[in-house]
Amino acid sequence: MTDHSTRRGFAARPSDPEGWIKSANRSEAKRPDYTARLTIDITPELRGRIKIAAFERGVTVADMLRDLLAREFPEITGDQP
Repeated sequence: MTDHSTRRGFAARPSDPEGWIKSANRSEAKRPDYTARLTIDITPELRGRIKIAAFERGVTVADMLRDLLAREFPEITGDQP
């Protein structure tokens, strides 16, 4: 029988955080049409408020949250740690 202990299973996390983050930096991530899915748990009440805010702004929830996350976590450039 073969040893499967060295293979990562479906949705398995790398053993170290740096490896986990870097595992998403594949060449396909450089494509402009590539996206990565992010799942978070929120209360139904918060989900409702987010959906209402997006509707009132005339945007999708996904677009609104992408913009919010991009503002909160700008791309790091230069010699910043």
